[in-house]
Amino acid sequence: MNQVSCFSGQSARFDIAEQLAKSILSGRYQPDDALPGEREFSQSLRVSRGTVRSALQMLVDVGLLTRIAGQGTRVRELTSWHLLDPRLSAWVARYARSNLRIQREVVSFRMAVEPFVTGLAAQHANAFDLLALESAWLGMKSAMEAPDRHYQGRSYTDYDVDFHEAIFAASHNLIWTQISHVLKSAIALSVEQSSHNVAALDDSMARHYCVMEAIRLRQPEAATRAAVRVLERTAIDLGIEEEMLRPTTLVTEATGEQP
Repeated sequence: MNQVSCFSGQSARFDIAEQLAKSILSGRYQPDDALPGEREFSQSLRVSRGTVRSALQMLVDVGLLTRIAGQGTRVRELTSWHLLDPRLSAWVARYARSNLRIQREVVSFRMAVEPFVTGLAAQHANAFDLLALESAWLGMKSAMEAPDRHYQGRSYTDYDVDFHEAIFAASHNLIWTQISHVLKSAIALSVEQSSHNVAALDDSMARHYCVMEAIRLRQPEAATRAAVRVLERTAIDLGIEEEMLRPTTLVTEATGEQP
C-alpha cells in the first residue's frame, strides 16, 4: 500500500522548512551537525528531492544551514543566524523556548537597546502614543486578573508585546520603529517564558507602570531606569539575572554613566 506524504501541495517546502527549523531551534540538531542528504529526506518525507532542496535553501537563506558541495548540509553557528529575518524571528518565538542561549541573547540585546529607546519615547511621545501605552497596560492588567490570562480574546503576552511596540513607536524614529516590528517575535519569546505566577506578574505590572508614567511625565532619565527594571524582572523570571547584574545599554555606552 502506498504511503501518502504528510507534506503536499504548494506549501510542502514551507512546512518542511519549518519542521527542520524547529529541530534546529529546539536543539535536536546542534551547530556543525550534519543533516541527512536530500535523497534520505525525500524518501523519509515522501516528497520530491526538488521540494527538499527548496526547503533546505530557505534555511540557508536565513543563515541556519550551510551547504557545501561534497560536504553536505550542516547547521551553522548561532552567530551566523539571521535572527532579524522575519521568517526566522517567527520560528524563534515558536520553537526556541528551550534554547537558553537564544533567550540570553534576546534579553541582552533588549537590555542594550530598550532603555535608550524608552528615554527617546519620554522626549517625543504624543497623546496618541500615551493612549497606546495605557491601552496596552490596561489590557495586561485585565488579562492578568483573568483565570486564563486572556482578555477580549488576547493573551497577557499579546498586550505586553503591544506595550513594548508602543514604546518604540513613541520614539518617533523611523529606524527604531521598524526594528520593533522585526523584534516583535523575539520580545514575545522572552515575555512568554517569563514566570506567570501572581506575585511575579504584580511586580512586572508595577514596573511597566513606572515606565508609562515616566514617559507621560517626559522624564527621560527616569524612563530609562524604569525600562532597565522591567528587563531585570524578565531576566529574573528567566533565571538569567546573573548576566544582567552589570548591564551595558546604549545610554551607558554614550555617557559612561549607569542608567
